Amino acid sequence: MFVEERHKEILRLLNENQKVLVKDLSKRFQVTEDCIRKDLAAMEGQNLLKRTYGGAVLPDSLHPGHSNLVASRKHKNVEQKQKIAKKAVKLIKNGDMVFLDTSTTNIELAEEIIKAGLEITVVSCMMDIAEIFQTTKNVKFFLLGGEFNRSQNGFLGSLTLQMMENFRFDIAFMGVVGADPEKNVIMTYVPEDGLMKRHAVERSSKVYLMMESKKFGFQANYVYAGFEDISGVICEKQPDESTRERLELRETEII
Repeated sequence: MFVEERHKEILRLLNENQKVLVKDLSKRFQVTEDCIRKDLAAMEGQNLLKRTYGGAVLPDSLHPGHSNLVASRKHKNVEQKQKIAKKAVKLIKNGDMVFLDTSTTNIELAEEIIKAGLEITVVSCMMDIAEIFQTTKNVKFFLLGGEFNRSQNGFLGSLTLQMMENFRFDIAFMGVVGADPEKNVIMTYVPEDGLMKRHAVERSSKVYLMMESKKFGFQANYVYAGFEDISGVICEKQPDESTRERLELRETEII
């Protein structure tokens, strides 16, 4: 196969699966992994993709699921996020202290909490979530402050962590960019966001990842937890068989 043909096929796979892995492409095209890395580097130079650890994704301007800007993600994949939120709200009991991190799926969960009429306390550092809870008296709401992060539309940094210090949560719902049960890593893009998530994980009795199933195996830049830190994952549909087996080995509940 010529180089140009290989590049076209890589692009087709990217558009179909949102990500490609070097080891998979190497087997598929029967070339070395170094050859594939050169292909990906050349394609990144043409802005056709963005290289990540172990593979590549579509560039932010084309990729539907992993832009760092909350404003660009809020109205994408809404149906899947609503399915996840409807499952998550069933885990919350009246009287719970709940943490919602800066996640567009948690925006949908906030709406579901109001619909369910739950009488709980919610803590978050995301402005979108604060605005939703303005409409109800059932939920006691705390907004953590600090340095405003425009891409996350929320507060991050050392002051946010200080404000979280003395809270203890019954249950936390965390957004995720990528999760790999084989390597035991749960990832996000922004280090400050990762530190906030880590702080919340350490202060929560139960922690659930709010994630679309396609995010398994996706690689991001900052690891904030391992699977021993979480109670389970909530997805819009069952992950593939290989992922399910790895999650079972990690004793991670799949919802």
